Amino acid sequence: MLVNTVAAFLTLAVFSFLYRDNPVYKFAEYLFVGVATGYILSLEYQNVFKPNLWTPLVHGQYSLIIVFILGVLMFTRFSKQYAWLSRWAIALMVGAFSGLAIIGAAQGDLVAQIQANMVPFWGGSVGKTIENVLLIVGLISSLWYFFFSKEHKGVSGGIAKLGIWFLMISFGASFGFTVMSRISLLIGRLQFLFHDWLPIIK
Repeated sequence: MLVNTVAAFLTLAVFSFLYRDNPVYKFAEYLFVGVATGYILSLEYQNVFKPNLWTPLVHGQYSLIIVFILGVLMFTRFSKQYAWLSRWAIALMVGAFSGLAIIGAAQGDLVAQIQANMVPFWGGSVGKTIENVLLIVGLISSLWYFFFSKEHKGVSGGIAKLGIWFLMISFGASFGFTVMSRISLLIGRLQFLFHDWLPIIK
C-alpha cells in the first residue's frame, strides 16, 4: 500500500504540470532523472565496466590499461587546466562510434529498407497486390518529390504532388501512432490510480 501511495503521489505530481510548472512537478522530474541516472550507472558498472574492463584487467590483461587511461581522461573535463586531455578519449570514442553506427545503419536501415521495398506487383491476392502497388507508387513518387534538380512542372510536378500526399499520409499515421501510445500511457496511469490505488473501479 505504501509503494502504491508513493507511486500515486508521483503520478499526480507529474499530472500537476497540466496546471503549470510547479515545485511538485519539479520534485517528481528531478527524482525520476536521479533514479534513472543511478539505475543506468549501476547497469553500466555491472554489465559493461566490470566484466569488460576491470575484471580482465586485474586478471592480467594489461593491454586494457590503455582503455582504462582513456576512460579516466574523460573525467578531466571537470578541470579547466587539464580539460584538453579529454579530447583524445572523446575523439577516439566518436570515431569508433561513427564507424560502428555507419555499419549498423547500413545493415539495419538502408539494406533492410531496400529489401522491404523490392516487392512484386502480384502479391498472390487482390488485396496484397493493391498493397504492393501502393507501396511502389508511394515510394517512387515520394523519392521524386525530393529530386530537387528537376523543376516540378507538368508530369514531374504531378508525380511530386502525389509524393506529397503519400508523405502527408505517412506523417499523419506516425502522429496518430504517437498519440495512441501517449493515450495508452494515460489510460494505464488512470487505471492504476482508480483501480490499484483507489479501488473505485473494478
